[in-house]
Order: sequence, then C-alpha cells, then structure tokens
Amino acid sequence: MADEDDSEKTEDPTQKRLDDAIKRGDVVKSQEVSTWFVIAASALVLLGFSGSMSNQLQTMFRGLLGNAHRVPADGGGLTRLFERIGIETLAAVAVPFLILALAAIAGNMIQHRLVWSTESLTPKFSKISPMGGAKRMFSKQALANFLKGLLKLVVVGSVLTALVWPERDRLEELVSVDPIALLPFTKHMSLQLIGAVVAILAIIAGADYLFQYQQWFKRQKMSMREIKDEFRDSEGDPKIKAKIRQLRQNRVRKRMMAEVPNATVVVTNPTHFAVALKYERGMNAPLCVAKGADLIALKIREVAKEHGVPVVENPPLARALHATVEIDQEVPAEHYKAVAEVIGYVMRLNRRAAN
Repeated sequence: MADEDDSEKTEDPTQKRLDDAIKRGDVVKSQEVSTWFVIAASALVLLGFSGSMSNQLQTMFRGLLGNAHRVPADGGGLTRLFERIGIETLAAVAVPFLILALAAIAGNMIQHRLVWSTESLTPKFSKISPMGGAKRMFSKQALANFLKGLLKLVVVGSVLTALVWPERDRLEELVSVDPIALLPFTKHMSLQLIGAVVAILAIIAGADYLFQYQQWFKRQKMSMREIKDEFRDSEGDPKIKAKIRQLRQNRVRKRMMAEVPNATVVVTNPTHFAVALKYERGMNAPLCVAKGADLIALKIREVAKEHGVPVVENPPLARALHATVEIDQEVPAEHYKAVAEVIGYVMRLNRRAAN
C-alpha cells in the first residue's frame, strides 16, 4: 500500500505514537539550547576559574623559564619535562573542562530523557539519495536554520558592536600598555561580551526549542486510518471484542437461567424487571441468582412459572434490587425488611399449600 499523503495526517498523535517516536530516537532537539548551555558554562568558568587557572599556569611556566638552564637536554629528561607540563596543565583545566562537559550533557538531557536507539545508525538510501538531499536542502527546516543563523549573526553582532564601540579609543591605547595591565581589562570586556551573548542566545534558544517542538509534533500527526490501526493493534479489533462480549453475556445468561428453578421467589415489576432470590436456613441474607429487564425479565418469569417458583409483583422492590444487587451477591442491608416480608409471604403460602 502506498504511503499516506501528509495532508491526510490531521489528527493529534496518541501517547503511544509519541512514546514510539522517542524510542526510535526521534526526539525534540534544539541545537541552540545545547549551545546556550555550553556558552553559559564558559561564562561561569571564566568568572570563577580564570584566576586560579592563570595563577597555576603562570607559576608553572615562570618556574620553567626561570630554571631553563637546568632543564636536561637529553631525551629522557625532555620526556619527563613534557609529562610534568602536561599533568600540571591538565590539573589546572580539569575542573573547568568537566563543567563544560557536564553543561553539554545537560543541554541535551533537559530537552528529552535519555534514549538508546540504533535506528539513526541504520543505513538508509534516502540519506545518500540526491533527491532526498535536495529536499532537505530546500526544506522548511533548512530555511528556518538559515534565517536563524542570519538572525543570530545580526543580533549578536549588533549587540557586541554596541558594547565595544564606546571602548574603541581605549582599545587603540592598549598597544602600548604593559601586558600585565591588559589582563583585568581583557577579563572585564570578555565577561561583558559573553554575558550579552548568553542573554541573547537564551531568547533565541527558547524560541528555537518551541519551533523544534512544533515541527516534531507535526511530524507525529496521524491519519484516521493510523489511529484505527493502532487502536486495533493495542486494544483488539472492536468487532472481535464485541463478539467475545456477546459470548460472555450468553454464557452468563444461560448459567443465570439454570439457577432460576432453584430460586425461592422472583420479584417483578410486572413487565420490565425481574429479580430471582434464593434463601435457605443458615444464610446471612438472601442471594440474587438471576436478574434482568424486558425480554430477559420475561424469560425469568416463564422459567419460574414452569418450575413452580413463586412470582411476586412488587415494582418498587424489583426496581431497587435490579439497580443495587449483582448476580451471586447478597441483598443489601437496606432492603432486608422488604425482602423478608416477601420471603415470609412465600413461606406462608408454601405451608398452606403443604397443609
């Protein structure tokens, strides 16, 4: 069967459809959110760890340069020197790099739960098809990415220009400033620029996530045929379920009719309801062995008359019992008095007939 046209997929997806998409690895993913987390973490690292990192690295290289004449020039000595430089450099940048790695992970985890799927690794012809590539290149998603990139470039560039432009005269003077004096100014400007970028990208990331969610939700939309097929697969064919339900009702009805001859009395609302009750000495309360309305009630009355079971007309009691008591259940306490009167009446009739 040919694939259904996307124009037919007008219904909102079911929860099962959404769950299946996530299991396949088809999740809401905004690269802007991930980028924002990394840049925000970079600002945090620069603000909180730049001083300690620079001091550790400065101390290491100052000691290296100050004792350069004592550095061994043989192969083994240089190897040990580079190992020490590498270890101390890693020690200085380990925590900042860990923060950046955690930020990159958090940028993905906050958008969707952890998903393990190999479907994206499965080779697909559409990925190497020229026509498929052309479709992706000129798709709505590609256009949105282009406009998003252009917007970021314009907005971020404009804000950074607005921040740097007032400092243009001071920047020209930095050429002649002592390098040590450059660090505070550089740190101040860097934090100012990164702060502006983080604020702008937060807005862009939020808007992009909403756009990506709408696109993802639209991809999951279903046609009426898909909804019916899913319901049939998960819940069973409605026709088969109806047939099974009918068979069960027939079995219950047959068993119920088989119990009517053993009933003590049948309480009726002449034409609409019939409830067959059974009571024997030692029972806590009378038991409902059969009940029904209309045609089933008529059948209960016929079976009762065939087997000599007394039929007593008591419309209020028949309606109340039909509504409140189920088959094989005891009569509720609120109906004890009315039922006792009916059963007492039947027992008196039986004694008179016996005499």
